[in-house]
Amino acid sequence: MMYSVLVFILAGLAEIGGGYLIWLWLREGHSFYWGLLGGLTLALYGVIATFQVFPSFGRVYAAYGGVFIILSILWGWGIDRKVPDLYDWIGAGICLVGVSVMLWAPRH
Repeated sequence: MMYSVLVFILAGLAEIGGGYLIWLWLREGHSFYWGLLGGLTLALYGVIATFQVFPSFGRVYAAYGGVFIILSILWGWGIDRKVPDLYDWIGAGICLVGVSVMLWAPRH
């Protein structure tokens, strides 16, 4: 279980970090190289996600969506200094419950 959580976190950081670098390039006027590095980081995200142990692509990516939401809130708080409010945390908690159900519910 810890391995899966680590892969989700690494994939999320690669996706959010890559998107953020492209944001800085296109929205905030940073050098083209920031965008290039962002694109490479986004490609790395796609590779990292394949290391998940769950056999279903769709289920992994659906569950990853919930993890992405939580990591995005934390990224915004830590990097952009936008403090999450109560509703951000409630929504993140709901997503975490949904991810847990999708991945670890007993199936036949």
